[in-house]
Amino acid sequence: MIDGTAVISEIRVAISNREAIATFPPTDHRSDPVAQPRAAHWRGKVAAPPKCHRRQSGQTRSVRYPRQPMTPCYDLFVVGSGFFGLTIAERVATQLGKRVLVVEKRPHIGGNAYSEPEPQTGIEVHKYGAHLFHTSNKRVWDYVRQFTDFTGYQHRVFAMHNGQAYQFPMGLGLVCQFFGKYYSPDEARRLIKEQAAEIKPEEAQNLEEKAISLIGRPLYEAFVKGYTAKQWQTDPKELPASNITRLPVRYTFDNRYFNDTYEGLPVDGYTAWLKNMAADERIEVRLNTDWFDVRDELRAASPDAPVVYTGPLDRYFDYAEGRLGWRTLDFEVEVLDTGDFQGTAVMNYNDLDVPYTRIHEFRHFHPERNYPTDKTVIMREYSRFAGNDDEPYYPINTEADRALLAAYRARAKAETASSKVLFGGRLGTYQYLDMHMAIASALNMFDNVLAPHLRDGKALVENNDKESIRG
Repeated sequence: MIDGTAVISEIRVAISNREAIATFPPTDHRSDPVAQPRAAHWRGKVAAPPKCHRRQSGQTRSVRYPRQPMTPCYDLFVVGSGFFGLTIAERVATQLGKRVLVVEKRPHIGGNAYSEPEPQTGIEVHKYGAHLFHTSNKRVWDYVRQFTDFTGYQHRVFAMHNGQAYQFPMGLGLVCQFFGKYYSPDEARRLIKEQAAEIKPEEAQNLEEKAISLIGRPLYEAFVKGYTAKQWQTDPKELPASNITRLPVRYTFDNRYFNDTYEGLPVDGYTAWLKNMAADERIEVRLNTDWFDVRDELRAASPDAPVVYTGPLDRYFDYAEGRLGWRTLDFEVEVLDTGDFQGTAVMNYNDLDVPYTRIHEFRHFHPERNYPTDKTVIMREYSRFAGNDDEPYYPINTEADRALLAAYRARAKAETASSKVLFGGRLGTYQYLDMHMAIASALNMFDNVLAPHLRDGKALVENNDKESIRG
């Protein structure tokens, strides 16, 4: 990966339509023959974007014209600076040599992956909830390691029920602890099968019955019922059986939360990683800017530039078909006068009488760091339905939502054809995407849609990447 010598890179950040140069050091990297850096893109001042006001034929350089405000021209607009948007911007800038403007509504880069140090302790806090990077997609893994090194962190979760902490997800450790004796893998399988026989899966009329048919009533009552009710603000008896298709039980003592080949956390944090993705001099990031406030001016100045839109799909069309349903999260951050609050990074709270769904303790994500020994930072997480002004996190995806989505997808396809707008990312496609899935989807859009268009002049086509986001 990248030589260990730190260099200062500069990106152009336009804040509230006022341009400013922001500097930051990229992550130090080790030498890696697989993913060599483009160190030159991290050095030197950012070149001013070309102006769309051009010198007319026959004019000479000695001729002077009155100064007039001019809008820079770009080859591509990206709306949103999460992993999908930044992957698109980075590929188009570095692989095609094109100028890209990234428009971000928030005051910071990175979407929901943004992290920042808590002021009192310096502990890195994931502002929008814990983000754990994992993938089995080697192309994605090789790609992201151009911008950051990763720690050896492996995510493990515990679940609190009736004052007792259990290994989670459900596996032999939880089964033996919960039922108070040792079970071999075969014995545990027989136990779960016997308890699940109460209800046949094909006869389940609601989520509760479906869950019992998969794992049995005792485990359902302890670890699924209350947690699901809090997540969905609905009794599981009132939720459709189709909401779940499987509840996996591992018949081993492996309690890693993820089974992917590659896993870890960025050594210097998520924000450093994200800034490194935007460090190329041909990428401009404009913060505190609503795309819909500047769209007409920007597109008029660069009429040939396509748009990659990663904001809410229904918002783009001014909710013409209705609003898609989302879940949102609320967070309470607290600094405590103790060196360790819960002994693990994430503790789920499965009982209904506890209002929050989990507690994050961020110091455990980076045990290699020199954090204070007398203070810690925790974050309580609450789940609820999103209102019109809330940050959308998880698509609800009811039958009504799916009908709306079909209508919006038809509109999106027409918009791609008529206005050169592509839709991507979690919000832009109304699907939950882990970070590695968003990156894989963006790489696929670049390969199959944007590169052929920007490089070869081929028409834009709808991006169909169901297979590409796996892993």
